[in-house]
Amino acid sequence: MSIGSGAEEGYEHYEAVVVGCGPGGAAAAARLADHGVETLVLERGVEAGSKNVSGGLLYAEESAAYTIDDLFSDFRAEAAERPVTDYHIHNMSGNRVKSYDLTDLHDHDTDWCDAVLRRPMDSWLEQRVHEKTSETGGGVLTGVRVNGLLRENGEIVGVTCDELDPIKADMIVAADGVNSELARDAGLMDWEEPDEWFQGVKAVVEMDSETIADRFDIDEDEGVAHLFSGDLFQDVRGGGFLYTNEDSLSIGTVFHLDSLVEQEAEPHELLDALLTHPLLAQWFRGEYDEREYAAKLVPDSKKVAHREPYRDRLVLVGDAAGQMQAQGPIIKGMNHAVTAGALAADAFAVTRGNADPEAAGRRYTTMLEKSGTMDKLRPRRYEVSRRVGERDVVTNAVERVLNSRVGSLAVGNPIAERALKRAYNSPFLVSMLPDTKTGYVSLPSVIGEEHGRTVHWENEIEPPTLADRIGDLTYDTDVGNPHIRLRDESYEASGAAVAACPVSAEDFGGGCYRSETVKTNGSEERLVSLDTQPCVECGTCAVVADTEWEHPRGGKGVEYREG
Repeated sequence: MSIGSGAEEGYEHYEAVVVGCGPGGAAAAARLADHGVETLVLERGVEAGSKNVSGGLLYAEESAAYTIDDLFSDFRAEAAERPVTDYHIHNMSGNRVKSYDLTDLHDHDTDWCDAVLRRPMDSWLEQRVHEKTSETGGGVLTGVRVNGLLRENGEIVGVTCDELDPIKADMIVAADGVNSELARDAGLMDWEEPDEWFQGVKAVVEMDSETIADRFDIDEDEGVAHLFSGDLFQDVRGGGFLYTNEDSLSIGTVFHLDSLVEQEAEPHELLDALLTHPLLAQWFRGEYDEREYAAKLVPDSKKVAHREPYRDRLVLVGDAAGQMQAQGPIIKGMNHAVTAGALAADAFAVTRGNADPEAAGRRYTTMLEKSGTMDKLRPRRYEVSRRVGERDVVTNAVERVLNSRVGSLAVGNPIAERALKRAYNSPFLVSMLPDTKTGYVSLPSVIGEEHGRTVHWENEIEPPTLADRIGDLTYDTDVGNPHIRLRDESYEASGAAVAACPVSAEDFGGGCYRSETVKTNGSEERLVSLDTQPCVECGTCAVVADTEWEHPRGGKGVEYREG
């Protein structure tokens, strides 16, 4: 939206407006309040966390400029689930599994790490943020969707909303998540390339605290993380995870979006493949009660973390800036969002009153670099390795060797087994791992086959159907106002969404996307139709289909109880 220079009369003005009250937005707002900055926080959900999904582990890195307990001293006692004290990866080949202890990798640069659920965590943060920002003349408003940027003479000066009149600010912090409408409005992020995104799908599974302690062999004040890779997920590049919460398990899968599309894999079936694998029988023991099904896109920071995440008065933090570190077994995002949010606030405090609208953004960019955050998000070692390791000719050659007798002998000897364990626990090697089938599927499968033990347990659980999962979610449908529109209904343009959407499937008519063959004048055409009611707002279809995509209005759409 653009307005004339005299049209600002009557617009409400704040020193800072923060869009989104997840970890990044909460950190920015809290730190701004610490500096005495008048700060308004606008949150799209009915409360913070109702729109948010994470795996999720929240790290506090020893090298980080800020951790969440620096900003909220009682966070761990009040808002987290379990401290994660053990970390393992399982390489699978059918029912043969080779497991490695990844605790050394997990402990590298780690002060602490807690499992979290976003609805309880973010809603707690919202209360603390409201208390802090109210003291400086601001506060938190929920149920408000910020739909774009307010401009004067081409320069960003504020935000526009569905529910409120435009609001002006000296600084705008876009912490509105992976599908950030502000980042796209500013031309800083786009949805053009599927290989720049992961898709995460998660089930929260009921399990009481005593049972978790017993079945995972941990104390009630301990937690554990398990990762899964190999042939379990066909040829889709990615893997699975299991994290212990206070009285539940977070179990999910994360895959490269381009690989999902290429393999025509259906996310809910890949999740079910993990849930029903014999290895998980030792923890389920025939009992399975799924509390919630959820999904989201995840930016691949190695490729999209913005090196200059600002424009005019706008700065991007967290997923909106692509700040999600996913490098092999290293999966970190919320902690980087916290650091970025706090640094953005400090940058504004230092440049407060500067007439140059980009002063805070430039300082923020410098702080991200000097703090070491950008090197974690976009490691230079990966930039070098991908130039060779992700070339088709190299990948194909490696695959041929690995799947030959020579490859089996090379991986299968005792020396290789010890070297593999060290490699898995090396932050240096993990950070330069190319994004190819080799690391996610082929090598773990060979490791499982050559070094693994056969799992004989029987996993007899039956996960809910996709229809039941959708039916168990809470929606406030915005009748008459669909937030997604198909621009091209041909299967060639939009058919990938039928399989890739986490609440759709080729043989399921109750999801967002479905396909049908239409006969007209003696010819047949395959078309795609859309129903936005079951949408979980992950954004997948915005990347793989030809759509006009935006978030629902404030408080509308899906509402997560767990997140």
